[in-house]
Amino acid sequence: MPTAEIESDMNFRIDIPSYELLTNPGHALSRGKSTNLPNSGRMFYIALIAAGLAGTALCQETPQIEPPQAYPHAQSESNDASEHESRHILGVIPNYKTSPSFEHYEPLTTREKFKLASEDSLDPGTFALAAVFGGIGQATDANKSFGQGFAGFGKYFGASYGDLLIGNYMAEAVFPSILHQDSRYFRRGTGSGHSRFVYAISQIVLTHSDSGGTQFNYSEWLGNSTAVAISNAYYPDHRSAGSSISKLGMQIGLDAVGNVLKEFWPDLQRKFSKKPSDRLAAGSTH
Repeated sequence: MPTAEIESDMNFRIDIPSYELLTNPGHALSRGKSTNLPNSGRMFYIALIAAGLAGTALCQETPQIEPPQAYPHAQSESNDASEHESRHILGVIPNYKTSPSFEHYEPLTTREKFKLASEDSLDPGTFALAAVFGGIGQATDANKSFGQGFAGFGKYFGASYGDLLIGNYMAEAVFPSILHQDSRYFRRGTGSGHSRFVYAISQIVLTHSDSGGTQFNYSEWLGNSTAVAISNAYYPDHRSAGSSISKLGMQIGLDAVGNVLKEFWPDLQRKFSKKPSDRLAAGSTH
């Protein structure tokens, strides 16, 4: 299986699927004839590489000593830290379902879960992302039946926003309410960059129940599977089982990238908010 390797200065290596394998697994394995990239395929690959580099780049700046408690979540620095949690990553990506700590855990009510999905779905950043994904889809002619021009872009934009809207409600509200699971991402915040990166990726597979225990993340997988099934109604060019599996893998991968960004975003904010003089002073101490 072809892979791409990312190595940091700390001998930390992550094997991730190659671009060809991510966007067209059938071609990568059989070397058969090529097909069109799924909508937003290039964006996903670039985001995955960027998130991986962001995580490993911070390895040298985060403490290398693991927190002494056995439970993996770090304690918050203050009781109102959540009030200051940034609502956007990179100024665009909605960040409403990130919690800075698992300490003093309180489950969400069904109403709060739907409110969370609404905040993510109706945020201006979500419309901006839909426009970006729609533009990429139109530029690559991912769905020929949508056409080109302004009318074609409207269809691409509507389909991309539909993906985000339905995915948010299914994975953050509907299934978490039915299965009594918590769709929030609880930041670890301390430990080595390696351990935090692995933790962020693992939250695609693991999540918390409303009682605070750890469970398989059924809401993530069933929610996105349902969203992909619904999307077949407005993607006439891609209704095969292979296309559905590819779209599901793309969505799960994008959510994994989102988790990595959520984990390291406060660190990146602190790094970039430092004044040049502060960075020079910090560098002179090493």
